[in-house]
Amino acid sequence: MALVCITGASSGIGEEFAAQFAKKGYALLLVARNEQKLRGLAAKYPHCEIFPCDLGKEEEVKRLIDRLKEEEDLRFMINNAGFGSAGEFEEDVQENDLQMIGVNVRAVHLLTHAALLQMEKKNRGTILNVASIAGLMPGGPFMATYYATKAYVVSLTSAIAQELRRKKSRIRIFALCPGPVDTNFNRVAGVKFALPGISAKTCVLEAFAGMKRGSVILVPGRLMRISSVLARLLPRGFVLKLISGAQKRKLGR
Repeated sequence: MALVCITGASSGIGEEFAAQFAKKGYALLLVARNEQKLRGLAAKYPHCEIFPCDLGKEEEVKRLIDRLKEEEDLRFMINNAGFGSAGEFEEDVQENDLQMIGVNVRAVHLLTHAALLQMEKKNRGTILNVASIAGLMPGGPFMATYYATKAYVVSLTSAIAQELRRKKSRIRIFALCPGPVDTNFNRVAGVKFALPGISAKTCVLEAFAGMKRGSVILVPGRLMRISSVLARLLPRGFVLKLISGAQKRKLGR
């Protein structure tokens, strides 16, 4: 039975991906730190395996990779786990930033590589790396580390997509770059979104539509798509000033 592995599956976008893939009849491998929430999801869906795991720890990532190596038909890899925090860079707790880099960068990097190796055995499969609209911006004052991690995900995904195209692989890879989504992210990051968020369901359905079209960079929501285009066209310094002002307002400064 074709399997979908979803990290960060216990809430928000990851939970919605689980719901949508279950409707499509896929077996699920759900990964998150919160075992209790995972058990609740497993009770809802047939063919559902849970894998409690802290992707901020390299040994835990390797444990998940070992599980993926056992899978004969890994059809989708959804790298959704991630978190952010806000504040001036010099005031950031570096331990928190390193944890963020571990989850947002190292885990995505290693799991993308592992999934690709498994999918190449049958020359089929899809990898979706959940980045952020932040990854399409020139930087993120007051969320410097978070923006940098998401830029890494966008860059990595874009490069791999080109490599796969050049060798005419049937494996596909995408970067999902949502703006505000109604999830627990802003509570964890300690910010309030300046714009209303879309629902996790809308985000996921737009991701499916984008993958069907074949666009490597998927930006849900018309307003966010316009924002991503403007960020490329406007002077870099001007965009950074706009982002700085928006982030300071979120922080109440």
